[in-house]
Amino acid sequence: MKVLNPKAEYIVKNGKPTAVILPLAEYEGLLEDLQDLAVIARRKHEPTVSLAEVKARLKKHGPVRG
Repeated sequence: MKVLNPKAEYIVKNGKPTAVILPLAEYEGLLEDLQDLAVIARRKHEPTVSLAEVKARLKKHGPVRG
């Protein structure tokens, strides 16, 4: 069985955890992780760029600032 998070409060029904109450910061962190995974899934078929190409672009144009 997985170790339960001591910072979370678990709602138990019939002896099994069915829901969880998390600290807000932890919940927001999980949402950010999900957002990152969604971006990765959408972009997984995009062409890749080699490290050498990235270095050449940075040398030519400098770092991207935003």
